[in-house]
Amino acid sequence: MVQFIQQFINGMSLGSIYALVALGYTMVYGIIKLINFAHGEMYMIGAFFSFYLITILKLPFFVALFISMALVAVLGFFIERIAYKPLRNATRIAALITAIGVSFLMQYTTMFLVGADTKVFPEVFVNKNYYLFSIKISFEQILIFVITAGLMIALQALVNKTRIGRSMRAVSTDKEAAALMGIDVDKTIAITFALGAALAAAAGTLVGMYYNTISPLMGVNPGLKAFVAAVFGGIGHIRGAMLGGFVIGLIETMVIGAGYSLMKDAIVFFVLILVLIIKPSGLLGKGGREKV
Repeated sequence: MVQFIQQFINGMSLGSIYALVALGYTMVYGIIKLINFAHGEMYMIGAFFSFYLITILKLPFFVALFISMALVAVLGFFIERIAYKPLRNATRIAALITAIGVSFLMQYTTMFLVGADTKVFPEVFVNKNYYLFSIKISFEQILIFVITAGLMIALQALVNKTRIGRSMRAVSTDKEAAALMGIDVDKTIAITFALGAALAAAAGTLVGMYYNTISPLMGVNPGLKAFVAAVFGGIGHIRGAMLGGFVIGLIETMVIGAGYSLMKDAIVFFVLILVLIIKPSGLLGKGGREKV
């Protein structure tokens, strides 16, 4: 039981990271039905921004975190304007191929600029562990829980209580009708990209702080897992992305705890396939017909 609870805590910590990245996938898909496969690179670039802000400018961790989120949000805004906006009325396959191309461009541009080697993220907090009945939880895990919970609550408040949130929900429901009601659809889409990018940057920074290593290819695997989490919970559904992230993180850590670490990815995808067979729209997604 102690081992189970320990793995549960570890899984929630990992799952909260997946949930933050999955939110970007699901927000963009909910608005323009695009799977942004370059989203994992926002996670990676956020980690590198924080790394250099802390190591070169000697900024405190929280200051570096929020500056990194702001910088990556601006990057996401301009990528949407340059790479995706011209393809707004193109076929979905064209937009998908563009997203994959943007992903590779960002990976190898980062390699060219900073090198392909793995970098050691600075230890910004004293490594302190807390124990309760032989169950260990580190200060970094507590920090991850608090920051991710705060960002998720802030996102929910923004979507449900603010003007831009109402615009996002209107565009997600019907772009043409939203435009007729005076909503700037292009601006709303760009802001959605920026918000998703900022959340991914926060996740990348937290991972760098927790694991103490970053690299130009660090966004590939977590980006794919976060996409799985978004589909698992119901792509286009914000709470579904959160739930999917936590479930994927828990499955992964439980499999590792059982001694089958080499099978963790296979089992995650196997569970996804089962869920989609039983409920194709995901756990919290709503089924419906789609025009082709």
